[in-house]
Amino acid sequence: MGDSSSSASYIRMVHHLIEKCICFNLNKEECMEALEKHANINPVVTSTVWKELEKENKEFFETYNKDRAERNIEAETMQRIQKMLSDAAASKGSDDDES
Repeated sequence: MGDSSSSASYIRMVHHLIEKCICFNLNKEECMEALEKHANINPVVTSTVWKELEKENKEFFETYNKDRAERNIEAETMQRIQKMLSDAAASKGSDDDES
């Protein structure tokens, strides 16, 4: 009985750590990598627990994944805008040098 109790406790711990990863807006692969690196948890275990959480909380994960995708698009757009602004500033600076 001790084994099943410690297994359940381990799974609860992985579940809790996955929830922490979600708070940091990580996807499954990023979470697997983080837990392997920082908590020495086998990625197969993380993946298995993550999949079970997805099954139990389908709507949450659909929304979470959609929101993550939208945030990534917004971040990429902001990077493009920043690049355009810095390119324009650099171009203006070189125009001023030629005057």
